[in-house]
Amino acid sequence: MRRSPRERYPDPDGDADTMPGGAAAVLPNDPLKTLSGQVLDRRYRVGSRLGEGGMSYVYRAEEIGTERIVALKILLPRLSRDPASVERLRREATIAMRLDHPNVCPILRLGETAERLIYLVMPFLEGEPLSEHEARRGPFSAAEGVPLLIQMCHGLQHAHELGIIHRDLKPENIMLVPVGGEKTGAPEFRAVVMDFGLAKERRAGSELAKLTATGIVLGTPEFMSPEQIRGKPLDGRSDVYALGVLAFELFTGRLPFSGKSAQETMIARLRGQPLRLREIKADFPPKVEAVISRALAMDPVERYGSMTELALAFEAAHAPGLLARIFGR
Repeated sequence: MRRSPRERYPDPDGDADTMPGGAAAVLPNDPLKTLSGQVLDRRYRVGSRLGEGGMSYVYRAEEIGTERIVALKILLPRLSRDPASVERLRREATIAMRLDHPNVCPILRLGETAERLIYLVMPFLEGEPLSEHEARRGPFSAAEGVPLLIQMCHGLQHAHELGIIHRDLKPENIMLVPVGGEKTGAPEFRAVVMDFGLAKERRAGSELAKLTATGIVLGTPEFMSPEQIRGKPLDGRSDVYALGVLAFELFTGRLPFSGKSAQETMIARLRGQPLRLREIKADFPPKVEAVISRALAMDPVERYGSMTELALAFEAAHAPGLLARIFGR
């Protein structure tokens, strides 16, 4: 199953009408589309819109007083009005503020305007989402992709050690930040895992709802582990599975399970085996394929026990000493 890019990053819709105090919640129609040029919460001068998704709009902004450039993720008003969603976001964002690793994007601040708009402040990263990079240039080779996956593993291991499970790994949530490296042979990008604690809540379809504990799924259907689909307790091995799906798509341009819809794909994941990567890409290194296949095991016990184990497996399968060259270890 090939997957269409989930989020586009269109240009801003133009200047908005200025409102007292930088408020935006009471603008007609879709207020969050037109925040450029306003001051949000008397703290942030809003610039261009960077993107939008099913939960929020993302803007570039300048912090007043420090002139620091940040990214603002502003939740849609309907989510800001849902007490359960707001409480979950507050709890998880507070934990995510402890993140401090070059391969993860921390949350700097969680704020609320006088108009009850909930927003998150994050470092502004000059780069491109992995989803857009993939869409523009196609599948990666093992030599290009494995170093990036190892970086993601290390960032996620840091989060897991703090008790933070991502639950929504996908190419849209990986930022590729250019770092050069042409002379050293190091990766051209630093992979940064974004959006910790921001997994989207979705209501399952009728057939899938029979297989879940609550009828609600949290995350992006195409990348969820079987236990996440069923609404069971999660640990870091669920992120291992999602990274396996991400890796499969990174190297093939398609998902490891077939289905005409996201719901069908999720059900197939609960009832069948993933596609073999080398059936799609015959010249792919078999040892790297084996690592991805283990990450995609239906039973968490059969997967790698940690992101560190997965990183070491990728290193051993791809090239001796790769991890040491990348991270100086």
